[in-house]
Amino acid sequence: MSSHETINAVLNRAVAAGVAPGIVAGAADRDGNFYEGAFGVRSVAGREPITIDSVFRIFSMTKALASIAAAQLMEQGLLDIDKPVEAYAPAFGALQVLEGFDGDSPRLRAPKRKATVRHLMTHTAGLAYQFWNPDTAKYLEVTGNPGFLSGTKNGINYPLTFDPGDRWHYGINTDWLGQVIEGVTGKTLRDVCREQICKPLGLVDTDFECEGNTRQRLVAVHARGADGGMSVIALDPPSHPEVYSGGFGMYSTVRDYLRFLRAMLGQGELDGVRIIKPETLEVVLANHIGNLPIKKLMTVMPGVSSDAEFFSGHPKTHGLAFMSNTEQIPGTLAPGSQFWAGALNTYFWFDPASDLAGVIMMQFLPFADERALDTLGEFQTAVYASR
Repeated sequence: MSSHETINAVLNRAVAAGVAPGIVAGAADRDGNFYEGAFGVRSVAGREPITIDSVFRIFSMTKALASIAAAQLMEQGLLDIDKPVEAYAPAFGALQVLEGFDGDSPRLRAPKRKATVRHLMTHTAGLAYQFWNPDTAKYLEVTGNPGFLSGTKNGINYPLTFDPGDRWHYGINTDWLGQVIEGVTGKTLRDVCREQICKPLGLVDTDFECEGNTRQRLVAVHARGADGGMSVIALDPPSHPEVYSGGFGMYSTVRDYLRFLRAMLGQGELDGVRIIKPETLEVVLANHIGNLPIKKLMTVMPGVSSDAEFFSGHPKTHGLAFMSNTEQIPGTLAPGSQFWAGALNTYFWFDPASDLAGVIMMQFLPFADERALDTLGEFQTAVYASR
């Protein structure tokens, strides 16, 4: 069996076993894509096959593009990431630390130090997603805050859960980073990403809006039921929102996202087009959280996310755009590889030392589904074995 056929077999088995109704995956090096595959259907409610150019809601895979956009501004001398967030997004200055509740009344205090843009980019600002933090979930419930999915300014206006810099916790940091980018440029985050990343790299299907003919290629969102079966649900980022979200708002394809990752493998350059200098990218990929541990995210909403951790038992750190492993993952990622994911079980990595990048996209909840993570691991193993 050829290496291509081995990868196909991994993904075919996953669809046949009910891991997801449809899976699209690809792998590349600096020179181009050496694997592409599409298996299954776009929706359990229909028979239309999923295709290589199918469009996915990439949710938190948006963060990488927004963070690189911020790094471009840093490179241009327009953004000082060690300045307080409120210097660029004044509304952030009103956020307090949530210490707990007196009944249903939030108990708040001023933070011991101001959060910087660097804190946002490294998920050390104190912000937490409600899926993995019970206090944040309760705060949204008792205050009636619509939450970040609403696409409103008020939807990201909820408190910190610890003092900036004290620890790492995944949260709505990059939504606020989007506000910083807009404050610096005077443009919408959508326009900045289109002008500075998507158009230069030829990412023709990557955008904060999914409209017209592109929407005909959109994969349905599914939810796994208690019996393991899948049903279609509605879960789109808000269209033409008050606030474009740097944390979750984009749509893309495997081919497009691989082009972005190939630019990262190429030290900021793809097909003769440079979007960031090598020395800037080196700073982006470095460890910016010191010895702060990255711990498993423990779910408080199992229907939305399972407990989530990549490469359990292996130390990880965080740069200005990606999470990174610090030691060899057996059979796959070399030290210094960069990776992250999206809530609907979309995953990516790029490994500069091995000159490899990969993307696998599914479209269902809960995030960090055990079988989806197993499929990711098997896909990675097959990709590395093919080289």
